[in-house]
Amino acid sequence: MKFRPLYKNFFVILIIDIFLLTGSLYAAHLVRFDFVIDGKTLQTFKKILPFILITKFVCFYFFDLYRGMWRYTSIADLINIIKASTIASLLIISIILLKTRFEGFARSVFIIDWCFTILFISAFRLIVRLYFEHFGNDKFWKVIKQNLLTPFIKKVSSRKRLLIIGAGDCAEKIFRELRDNARLKYNVVGFLDDNPVKIGKKIHGIAVLGCIKDIKTVVRQAGVHEILIAISSATSNQMRTIVAHCKKSGIAFKTVPGMGELIDGRVTINAIREVAYRDLLGREAVVLDEEQIGAHIGGQHVMVTGAGGSIGSELCRQICRFRPKLVMLYDIAESPLYEIELELKQSFSNVIVVPVLANIQDKHELEKAIEDYKPQIIFHAAAYKHVPMLELQPWKAVDNNIVGSANLMDAAKKFNVKRFVFVSTDKAVRPTNVMGASKRVAEMLVQSHNGLSTSATQFIIVRFGNVIGSVGSVVPLFKKQIAKGGPVTVTHPDVTRYFMTIPEASQLILQAGAMGNGGEILLLNMGVPIKIDDMARDLIRLSGFEPDEDIMIDYIGLRPGEKLYEELITEGEGIIPTKHKKIMVLKGNGYDQTILNNKINELIKLAKDQDDKGIKTKLQEIVPEYKPQF
Repeated sequence: MKFRPLYKNFFVILIIDIFLLTGSLYAAHLVRFDFVIDGKTLQTFKKILPFILITKFVCFYFFDLYRGMWRYTSIADLINIIKASTIASLLIISIILLKTRFEGFARSVFIIDWCFTILFISAFRLIVRLYFEHFGNDKFWKVIKQNLLTPFIKKVSSRKRLLIIGAGDCAEKIFRELRDNARLKYNVVGFLDDNPVKIGKKIHGIAVLGCIKDIKTVVRQAGVHEILIAISSATSNQMRTIVAHCKKSGIAFKTVPGMGELIDGRVTINAIREVAYRDLLGREAVVLDEEQIGAHIGGQHVMVTGAGGSIGSELCRQICRFRPKLVMLYDIAESPLYEIELELKQSFSNVIVVPVLANIQDKHELEKAIEDYKPQIIFHAAAYKHVPMLELQPWKAVDNNIVGSANLMDAAKKFNVKRFVFVSTDKAVRPTNVMGASKRVAEMLVQSHNGLSTSATQFIIVRFGNVIGSVGSVVPLFKKQIAKGGPVTVTHPDVTRYFMTIPEASQLILQAGAMGNGGEILLLNMGVPIKIDDMARDLIRLSGFEPDEDIMIDYIGLRPGEKLYEELITEGEGIIPTKHKKIMVLKGNGYDQTILNNKINELIKLAKDQDDKGIKTKLQEIVPEYKPQF
């Protein structure tokens, strides 16, 4: 066992424990002999005391009772005290039994001593914690001074008075961290919760003051400076109601993110942030089959293309949770690639993180990277996704979304990659734009590759809609327009889109990738489509303004390639449910790879000539449901 160095206060603590343990043994004799100890019993006490102290100190040391910070004494520390005391008492009883068969010893003394040892040692450590919580940092002396010495002078505290919305596990964890960390300048004045059973009860001595609708009254009466929403499982309607009440109070408010955003599932002060639009979605936390994903990813070499993007970077974070041996980050964008590399190396020191600055359109450097790092699983998230821009330059969609994907599939087969997961989009369903059509062609390529006798690679497609907060999405655009005072531009009053959060999408991609057998399209349950107009209005209100009064909304018409409604299923695809309620399987048609490749070769020639009309015509030939806008 590695030696654990003693810290400077060890001997002070040791002396205190000598007194406590000596007192425990003496008190045990007093109780056993009705508070009358004769000379013979006293001699026995003195004789066995050194042996008992040494045995208990050794057990306490190996159960880490001298390494904890007593100001943070917890249930875990009390359990360790019970374990150490029990082992020590059993050792003492066993040795005395073997040596003397208890001749001259009262057996019950050792049982009573065990009880007193736990009581005295635990009580002292709890007293230390109570001191630091209630009297430490000069708080006790400040209270004495304010209430006795200067009762007529009103002191203004530098600590902010915080009201916590919610009285569940999340709120309790946040409260403990605020209370135990003296550097966090907050005093929690109360909790609010809509559960009538909790109202009037106390959490660590702080009362649940009322319902959430009472925010404005409680803020005024308790002199609240800031509000924290600590309901990580709040639904969309709950969050909207809470935010509306917080805004009426006129006090600054923040939130703890939903469980889906917390990589390790732990709620901490560092997770607290401003309320964002994704909080108003109120999507329930994704329940993952971690055993299945762990068996799929653990100890493997994993490659993620587009690793610097919104989905790609979150995929990398989620993948690293499951302890792969190596993660290859493949991206053409230098700065985002460096940022995610740095983050992963700091957060997951047990995973080898390899950044590769390269382009999927370059077949040679793609094959070299796969040959060097030998990934067993590839998540292909790299793509051009900006609809209007690709309408203007459709050859770029061909080069990157189709040719780049084909290069990656060929390399995966060549180097016997076990599993290839292609990240697709709802825009591939009955596409009205080049971006969607190019992703649909890539889907067809993926399906045509699966099951070929030349390769054992399993090719899987995961299809989903928009994600909140991704680069190029509508939310950052609306925020910039609101910051400038408006107007906020919406294409059409009735335009709707499916949305999910980036962590939710990434977690489901991992789950789908582990579930797929190859050849199928796994569809993520996107919930109810959201009106972009409603989204714009929510964001305006969230920023403290009123739509059509403070910030105007301007309807500018659909952009090239856009449609009013997105779809997730195309003709010929039948939905089959899976054991995961948020993932469905679509069984599509197989495609003849030779015919498909010939058509793609013709498409590549048109892309080299930058023939936009020719590209769109050829895309329509490959994807008959595509309706191009010339």
